[in-house]
Amino acid sequence: MVMDVMTAAARIEDAGGHVIHMEVGQPAAAAPRTAIAAARAALDVGRIGYTEALGIPPLRARIARHYAETYGAEVDPARIVVTTGSSGGFVLAFLAMFEPGDRVAVAEPGYPPYRHILTALGCEPVAIEISENTRWALTREALIAEHARKPLQGVIVASPANPTGTMVREEVLKELIGACHDAGIRFISDEIYHGLDYAFPAATAAKIDHDALVINSFSKYFCMTGWRVGWMVVPEPLVRNVERLQQNLAISVPTLSQIAAVAAFDGRAEMDGVKHGYEENRRILIEGLPKAGLEHFLPVDGAFYLYADVSRFSNDSLDFARRMLQETHVAATAGVDFDTRRGNQFVRFCYAGPAAEMHEAVERIGKWLKHSG
Repeated sequence: MVMDVMTAAARIEDAGGHVIHMEVGQPAAAAPRTAIAAARAALDVGRIGYTEALGIPPLRARIARHYAETYGAEVDPARIVVTTGSSGGFVLAFLAMFEPGDRVAVAEPGYPPYRHILTALGCEPVAIEISENTRWALTREALIAEHARKPLQGVIVASPANPTGTMVREEVLKELIGACHDAGIRFISDEIYHGLDYAFPAATAAKIDHDALVINSFSKYFCMTGWRVGWMVVPEPLVRNVERLQQNLAISVPTLSQIAAVAAFDGRAEMDGVKHGYEENRRILIEGLPKAGLEHFLPVDGAFYLYADVSRFSNDSLDFARRMLQETHVAATAGVDFDTRRGNQFVRFCYAGPAAEMHEAVERIGKWLKHSG
């Protein structure tokens, strides 16, 4: 549904309107200058061919080094698989780990393609409702209760999460992974928003259990959405299976993107500057939206999302988002994209744009809600 919002926003812009885009989870900043320079240099060589299915060795080694530098985790480069963004990683992971009919738990609200990809592959996504009682995070108790009701074969946990922006602390992640290990539930950790943590440092499952599968990407922290390059940390017994799947489905990840990704790690100072911009945007919304009338939202721990409760004004978040776009030219995403049960009460705002637009968005929304209220 977020793509429908983009289409409607484009019509407004075509007519000369100025839309503040807070609907799509995409950084406004460019890729690191180091990455762009490396890509240009590679193009000067001329030939861009296939690579190894698992990724070029320099990138796999650099990602492994990243785990040592950032988390103090030792990861064998042989377990690193380069993917076409996190999306390609989910397809490879689900195909390698599950069979048709397998039940895989996902938090609700949560990222819609989890359940869409699982369904397309013949698996059954099992939505486990999260709430303020668990600080909007999946708990060991809820997971094991669902497993006892009917066995689960897997679970996906995201921290920081989309759409909520909430995170789980390392001790909670350890509890979840330990429970899954004991119950024979395969654990997938979506860490695509790592690097964009504000409330406390993000913890990686790669440091906790070598049987956990980790998915990450250069899209968010490194601002490389369109380059379509991500990675997985794969349990050693699954590496060969994933390699064969990659060989058949994609041959390899775009070579130019892999070369740029190696150099992206040398642009971390630049990307940390972008992150500080998100922190300022986060402050603007946390302080401004309650004054505008949206007083209730989930903990804004990380990523670049604020998930706001709009039930004071509407019990139809899709209609609320449509009217807000048409009447204020602020584009946001209705919660029904992320939550089939209570999504009608929530709207997701992405704050990855310029600070000036965040101030303008708060002002427009405040005037609109005051007038409509």
